Amino acid sequence: MSTPEDDPVRRERGLLAGALAEAGPDAPTRCGGWNARDLAAHLVVREGRPDTGPGILLPPLAFYTERVRRRTARAVPFERLVERFRQGPPKFSPFAVPGMDKIANGVEFFVHHEDVRRAGPDWEPRDLSGELEELLWRRIKIARFVLRKVHVEVTLVRPDGRSVRVSGAGRARGRSGPGGGSGPVRVHGPVGELVLWTLGRTDVAKVRLTGPTDSVKTLTETGWSL
Repeated sequence: MSTPEDDPVRRERGLLAGALAEAGPDAPTRCGGWNARDLAAHLVVREGRPDTGPGILLPPLAFYTERVRRRTARAVPFERLVERFRQGPPKFSPFAVPGMDKIANGVEFFVHHEDVRRAGPDWEPRDLSGELEELLWRRIKIARFVLRKVHVEVTLVRPDGRSVRVSGAGRARGRSGPGGGSGPVRVHGPVGELVLWTLGRTDVAKVRLTGPTDSVKTLTETGWSL
C-alpha cells in the first residue's frame, strides 16, 4: 500500500490541508473569489456529497451544489472541514474507489493548493516531483474541454519539448470566425504552470505565449473556466 510520502496525490492532499489550516478561514484564494473556508467546504462537499457532483459540470444544476457548499461552510467549523478533507473521502464516496485518487484528484488538489499559496505574498513556483508532473501531464487533456469555446488553436509545450494540442478551433475558424486569430498559439511553461493557465489562473501562471500577435491577443482577451 502506498504512503503519503510516495503517492503524489496523497501528498498534495496533505499539503493542501496544511496550507488551508495555516492560512485560516478568512484568507483569500485564487479560486473564484472564495476564501479558505469556502474552498475547504467545496473540497468536503465534493467528496462527501455525491448528489452535488453533477452541479460542478452542469450549469443548470450548479445552484444546488452551491447551496449545499454554502450551508456546509456555515454549519461546520473551519478546523473540522480541514480535518475531514485531510482524512480523505468517506467510505461511501465514489472518490474512495481504489485508483480514483489519481484519476480525479491530482489536478484538483494541485490547483487548489496553488490557489491558497498564490493568494499570499512572496510566493514562488514549487519544484514538483517527477511523479506529480507526469500525473498532471497525463490529465492535462482536460484543457480540450475547458478551452472548447476558444477561437484559437492552442498547443501546450513543456520544457522538454513534449507538446499537446488542446484547442483546434483556430484551424477550423481562426481566419473567418468571430474573434478568431490568424494562426496557432503555443503556450510554453513547466507542467504545473500549464495546468494552472489552462484552468483559468492566467494571472499567476508562469507561462510564455508565442504565435501571431492577433492570435495571442485574442487568446489573452478570452475568458474561460471549467
